Amino acid sequence: MRRTIALLAALFVVPAGAQAASPRAIQVASGIQDGKLTYVLKGQQVLIQGARPFAGDGFVTATVTSHGRQVVARAKLRGKVGAVGGVKLHFTARRTGTYRIAIRVFKDADPQHLVAGKVIAVHSVDPNVHAGAHGLGVRLLQRGLRSLAYVAPLNSSFDAATGRAVLAFRKVNNMARTMSADHSVLSKLFRRQGGFTLRYPKAGKHVEFDWARQVLVFAEGGQPVRIYHASSGKPSTPTVFGTFHFYSKTPGTNAKGMVDSNYFIRGYAVHGYAEVPPYAASHGCIRVPIPDAASIFAWIQIGDPIFIYR
Repeated sequence: MRRTIALLAALFVVPAGAQAASPRAIQVASGIQDGKLTYVLKGQQVLIQGARPFAGDGFVTATVTSHGRQVVARAKLRGKVGAVGGVKLHFTARRTGTYRIAIRVFKDADPQHLVAGKVIAVHSVDPNVHAGAHGLGVRLLQRGLRSLAYVAPLNSSFDAATGRAVLAFRKVNNMARTMSADHSVLSKLFRRQGGFTLRYPKAGKHVEFDWARQVLVFAEGGQPVRIYHASSGKPSTPTVFGTFHFYSKTPGTNAKGMVDSNYFIRGYAVHGYAEVPPYAASHGCIRVPIPDAASIFAWIQIGDPIFIYR
């Protein structure tokens, strides 16, 4: 088989007694969604999986084609009984272009008893994204970041806000603290990986500051909803650790250059500031970029808890 053709045909046999499933329950479980289209990274392993089991000795076939070619032979799926609807396959998108996955559901062992079918299209891309870039590649980068709660615009332009979101992503994933959206960043995003795991998922609406990674995280419903690049106290003027509640808020800019300040203990606050380097550099407060300060100020309410930890 030529390496340039990433094609796969798979036969799925399901345990007796299971209920029939619609092919609509079979979806692409990797890649980045943009509207109704799913995009994957060239060279990426694409995962297709189902959400329901199938009836009796029924089965489903899935054939993947690219550039008008397909593999004739079938490969039998092997795995645990009952695993994610009993339907799971993967293939590698070795070329750019469109891959079509044809799904067919049969009600029993007779291949003449076709009950439903669908075609899923996956588009393989090889984007080159960098500061100042525009277009689909940047839009997919932004979509991927936003899907994991990083605060990024959706304007198809690699602007300063996109750079800050990339920096926050790199901090969370212990990468070099730059704004470069290189292949390592894209690879994680297209695999839907790289999100933030809350330390206090049962705390309701709250704020977390991860000192080690220098990121500010807003949470609701046990999930991160916003992740920001931030900078806390330098070693000589460290940030306090512990659990606090916001007790005062002052809009605008004060004499110290603090913008839209949210105080959580004494003079310590989350606030906008002109200089927010990728490392701890403040006098003890948690600095955020000024363009993010207004939305942060609007989200935080008096009484909201903040957890600051190493």
